[in-house]
Amino acid sequence: MFSGALMFVLGCLDQLLFGASLTVYSVLFLPVCVLTGLWVRGAELLAAPVVVPIAFAVGLLPVARGGDGAGERLAGLVTALATQVGWLYGGTLLAGLTILTRGLHRTATRRRTDATRD
Repeated sequence: MFSGALMFVLGCLDQLLFGASLTVYSVLFLPVCVLTGLWVRGAELLAAPVVVPIAFAVGLLPVARGGDGAGERLAGLVTALATQVGWLYGGTLLAGLTILTRGLHRTATRRRTDATRD
């Protein structure tokens, strides 16, 4: 929820301030990916790499160029996704690396705690 809502707000701000610049939107996506990886609950660590691409698509709704019809809007959204796929993969990788680091840290902490009990 957090990342989807935040990306939608950033998409609206990007359209308002920068005229729907896909590059600005994509660069703003990267810190959101790291924040999502950091703020997701420990029990849901594997959800972060799944959620951030969805959030990217949700935030593209106000940024993607399209016409008045639903088909034209959809074509604009698909085109924006296709042209920004590098940023999308990079952000997903950042979220994945963040949760991997958190997971390794949790495992190391748990092992240390178990070793001190024995």
